[in-house]
Order: sequence, then structure tokens, then C-alpha cells
Amino acid sequence: MKKGQIYEGYVERLDFPNKGIVRCEDEVAVVKNTLPGQRISFMVNKKRKGKAEGRLLEVLERAEEEMESPCPHFGACGGCSYQSLPYAKQLEIKEDQVLRLLRPMFERQMLLKGEGEDLDAYIGSIFEGIKPSPVQTDYRNKMEFSFGDEYKDGPLALGMHKRGSFYDIVSVRDCRIVDADYRMVLSCVLAYFTKRSSSYFHRIRHEGYLRHLLVRKAQKTGEMLIALVTTTQEMQDLTPLVGELLALPLKGKITGVLHTKNDSLADIVQSDETVILYGKDYFYEELLGLKFKISQFSFFQTNTLGAEVLYETARSFLGDISGEGKRDKTVFDLYSGTGTIAQLLAPVAKKVIGVEIVEEAVLAARENAKQNGLGNCAFIAGDVLKVIENIEEKPDFIVLDPPRDGVHPKALQKIIDYKVDRIVYISCKPTSLARDLEALLDGGYVMERVAAVDQFPETANVEVIVKMQLVGK
Repeated sequence: MKKGQIYEGYVERLDFPNKGIVRCEDEVAVVKNTLPGQRISFMVNKKRKGKAEGRLLEVLERAEEEMESPCPHFGACGGCSYQSLPYAKQLEIKEDQVLRLLRPMFERQMLLKGEGEDLDAYIGSIFEGIKPSPVQTDYRNKMEFSFGDEYKDGPLALGMHKRGSFYDIVSVRDCRIVDADYRMVLSCVLAYFTKRSSSYFHRIRHEGYLRHLLVRKAQKTGEMLIALVTTTQEMQDLTPLVGELLALPLKGKITGVLHTKNDSLADIVQSDETVILYGKDYFYEELLGLKFKISQFSFFQTNTLGAEVLYETARSFLGDISGEGKRDKTVFDLYSGTGTIAQLLAPVAKKVIGVEIVEEAVLAARENAKQNGLGNCAFIAGDVLKVIENIEEKPDFIVLDPPRDGVHPKALQKIIDYKVDRIVYISCKPTSLARDLEALLDGGYVMERVAAVDQFPETANVEVIVKMQLVGK
């Protein structure tokens, strides 16, 4: 294949997260935003060390199981990848991707332990498949919408980035992965600022006012938090907007409306200053019988019902830690967020210590634990790499739920050096997990149980949980 040339071929499979593998002229190209079984045309736009990357030009033949997407924005919006496939097929693709990524680790472990020669049978004894999300639509409890235009110098838009574009925005008024309340809020805010001919923050010129709209809604309590993110380049009275939002016929209840000021050049949602325009700057959600206070930037799984499946699986993987009711074990919950896992384990542990780098999340975790009557939880704000060696207590068990890039190699080595009996690793990026598993295997641990959990229906993302057991214990 040559760079700049156009080719045709069939998509053999999808590698994580959204890489279509196309074989053409005895060579292989990676083409994103495709589906297995499609015949496509594509242009090679990169070729390095014999590896070609292509840009999708046209789907010439649809895949056998492909159907019309229920969302009118599918294809234009970059948010969802698998919405034109039945849910069972989506699960099949994700399970296959996880197995493909972890297969070398299973093979290595089988050889290290000398346990048989049939790799597929060996994997089958450890891998428990993929667990579906209890809901496939209206499931997200957080959305960050961006202001911009759908095309250069076009009318104001509010929604998601157009597929493959850093600048263009699709106004996703009919998005299917959030419920009707989100759609009403988006339409209200967009209409409000369109009538006032308000400017959006231009990512190249660094000029303009409107940046993002953050909406969070609890699936269990129905409480909502809305934050408008702008620069300080203009001064606007937002009182009328608050009035329009409160007048919407929502099924949920707005507990707070915030104005977050952000003059950073980076295209991220952050706060230089946050002003409460209405109500309060937090809301409550419930998860597995516990109550959690969530603020604008608190980490919380974006699929509440799916998170219950995820955390119940993690709890079962960790197994009995109470020592026949003695409650004499200490658990480290590293990358603890708002302390969800820590609080789920607290009733059967002597002490649970959470470490999280986002200070706001730590403050929320402490308050959540107090509200849930859990006095044996402690939460420390700081980088796991720097914090764990200063903790006086030594863990008996460790739970890891790191960000997408996984665990820092030096931090992972410190974790391995504790030589705890069991480690449960929750990963939102299987490629990072595969890398970290290699170090854990080298450190004397083996995989005992592995399961995927679909937290993100219609998209290319998937969570994986692994129970690691120290050899000899």
C-alpha cells in the first residue's frame, strides 16, 4: 500500500478501541470508525515501518448484522461507534477485543505455571466473559457538551465533536445515551444563547465567551446539577437563563445551576472560579445501598446501574476479607475517586484507606463515608506514587481502579512489593491493563478470575476486572 492511494477491502475485525483491521493486497491497514464485515474504500494517510493507517471514504457494503441507528446523529457525532449493531453483537466485539489483548498474558501465565497445553481451555477456566449493562439507552449520568459551530462561520452549535474533527460541533438534540432531561436542557441553553448572538470560545484565536455545558443527573434520585462554563471575556447576566432552566418540564429535579469561569487555553472543563447561580453545587446519588454526594468535578462512574454490576463483581473477586467475621484486615483502595469501593468494603474490613489525587473527590469521599456511618474509612489526597510509601499501615489486600493510562510503573512496583494476598484491578482501558499485567506476573502474581463489564453501550469502551493472586498464598 502507498500513502495517498485509495484501496478497497473487507473489515476483518475490530481491535480495541475502534480500529478496523482491513486486509488488502496481502497487506493490512487500520481504518477507524468501521464495523466487522463491511466492505469499504479508504485512503492510506500514514505508513510507518510497514504499518498502514487509512481514512474511511465510503462504506461500499454494510455488515450482515448492521441496521439503521436509532439516533439521527450517528455517524456525524463522534460519541458512539457501535450504535448500528444489535447489543448482543456489541458485546461479542468487546469480549473478543479483551481476549485478543489479554491472550499473550494468559499464554505466558500458562507456561509459567506449567498448567496444560490447551490455551483456549486454559483461558476458559479464568475468563468469565462480558457482563452486559442493565440499560443500553438513557444511561449516562454525566455529559460535557461543547459550544462551537457545525461548519466554519455557521450558527452556534452545542453538543459533541463531529467525528474526526477537533473544531466542528454536532448539536445532539436527540442523543440516545442520555435521557430526555439532558436533551431539554441542551435545547434550552442553545436557544437562549442563539437568541442573544453570544460568541463561543474559538480554539485557535482564543477569543469568545461560551465553552462548555456540563450536565449531571443521578439515575436513582433524579437530582440534577447544571454548570455553564465560559471565559471571562464577556459579562452576562445569567439570571434569565436560570429562570428558563427551572421552568423546564423535567422528570428530574435541578438542585443547582453553576457558572464556572475558565480562561485556560486548553480545551478542557476546569474552574478558575465557580459561582452558584441557583441552589447548591452538589447533588446525591445512590449506589448499592450507599449514598454519595457528587459535585461538578467529582469522579463517579458514568453509568450508575452498570457501576453496580462493576462493583459487585469487584467485591466478589476480592472474596472473603473478614477472616471469619473478625474484620481484622486493612484494604488499600488506590485511585479511589469519591470512595465508592472503599465504602462497599468497609463493613467487612478493619480499615480501608483510599488514595486519590483529586482533592475535591477526597473531600467528597470523607463526607460520603461519614454520611453512610462508616468510621473505618480514611482518604488521603495525593499521587499514589508519592503517597503509599508514607502510609504507616500495611495492606492485606489492594484494589486498583486507575485512570485510562493505568498505573505508573514505579507506583506499580511499590504495590507489588507489598506482597499482599490478593489484588483486584479494575481497568477502563484494556491496553493499559495488558501492560500492567505483565509487571504483575513478573512480580509473582497470577490471574485467577477475569471478567469484562460493559459500562458504555453503543461506544467502543469497556471495563475489565482482574483478580490477581500471589503465588504460594
